[in-house]
Amino acid sequence: MDSTVKRVAVVATGVIGASWAAYFLARGLDVDATDPSPGAEERLREAVAAHWPTLERQGLAPGASLSRLAFHARLEDAVATADFVQESGPERADFKADLFRQIDAAAPAHAILASSSSGLSVTAMQALCARPGRVVLGHPFNPPHMIPLVEVGGGEKTTPEAIARAMAFYTAIGKRPIHVRREIKGHIANRLQAALWREAFHLVNEGVATVADIDTAIAQGPGLRWALMGPFMNLHLSGGAGGVAHVLAHLGGPIESWWQDLGTPAMTEALKQQVVQGVAEELGERSTEDLARTRDALLLDLIRAKQSSAHLD
Repeated sequence: MDSTVKRVAVVATGVIGASWAAYFLARGLDVDATDPSPGAEERLREAVAAHWPTLERQGLAPGASLSRLAFHARLEDAVATADFVQESGPERADFKADLFRQIDAAAPAHAILASSSSGLSVTAMQALCARPGRVVLGHPFNPPHMIPLVEVGGGEKTTPEAIARAMAFYTAIGKRPIHVRREIKGHIANRLQAALWREAFHLVNEGVATVADIDTAIAQGPGLRWALMGPFMNLHLSGGAGGVAHVLAHLGGPIESWWQDLGTPAMTEALKQQVVQGVAEELGERSTEDLARTRDALLLDLIRAKQSSAHLD
């Protein structure tokens, strides 16, 4: 555990914020949470309790306890003694800029202020802060209490020290942070997802495949490999003894021709309805809740298996 972080403030406790709160508690930290929504404290405590069995399976840090969660009606009280602040409010640049202004004014000078934003600019979020150098991106992948990835980046006024401290903190609590070295809409992982979604929607729109066909193509094909290694390492292994150099020498041209043929679909009402109907047909009699529980159980087993391997990242 990073000895400089003992207490974390979680600002906004919706799906992402509650998942973060549960994870921080499981890592043996004190957590001060705040959210202005009516009934927020009750929903937060219910969500944390629901996540706890999964976190117990992952393994709790010494001192981890649900009793270390405190809820505050006032933002100022929640961040007053924080060493690290994790913000997960609405995805609106104007809202976040004002929210970080308030957090910056109330949090101790040494605290790092991180945002879970899935695509907004840190430069915009830190614009109204008196101490903008400590504002960073700390974008998790959903659900944060299970998925290791965190994207860390800065804005125009973020200091290198703040980036380093955020990376060190996330690493110390068992996350796998990556550094977003230049601000870009959607950061890294969401842009990679968006590239796949774009072609998936295009193939449905063009009548090449059904929604179920596309899900099968990924879940029973490359998705199995992607769960173990990233696209470049998978490409390397596909080249045999010659590795990625062999693949690029022989398939570089064809791959480029596929890029040039990829679709650029418009998100029309007709296409949205086609996808919604396709998902309903694929889901069938299964409930979304049962599907999510099954996914999470298998995901936990996969994460633990990967962590036990000395050869996979």
